[in-house]
Amino acid sequence: MITAQPGGVSIAGIGTDIARVDRIAAAYARHADRFALRILGEREWPVFLRRKARDPQRGIRYLATRFAAKEAFSKAIGLGMHSPMSWRRMEVVNAPGGRPVVVLNEPLAGWYAQRYGAAHISVSDEKNMVTAFAVVETKPACGQQE
Repeated sequence: MITAQPGGVSIAGIGTDIARVDRIAAAYARHADRFALRILGEREWPVFLRRKARDPQRGIRYLATRFAAKEAFSKAIGLGMHSPMSWRRMEVVNAPGGRPVVVLNEPLAGWYAQRYGAAHISVSDEKNMVTAFAVVETKPACGQQE
């Protein structure tokens, strides 16, 4: 059941994920950049490299937050990690003020645009754990702007 919100926008899906940083660190230790390249999109990769160069643990936490965000988003859209959803097709970039923003790549972007409105993502990290929360809105009714 979808509950209408003021302004005609409803929540179509929510997703959350929590991950242990040591689990991501272990995967990275086994597979190095091959693991990171499997998870991160083209906009996320340079950010990971910069953070990892300044502080390797900060790089791993960045990788872990993106992993959790993609898991949370995949749950919100109801696909899990099944096509057209994939690790690199959904990215989390930071707006100028630092707010995380969802960026979708094809073919996921086209699939998503046919079904949903705005997507919202929140990520948080501590030394040992990261978490992400995703909210996906329904498509706006005709005549309404996103």
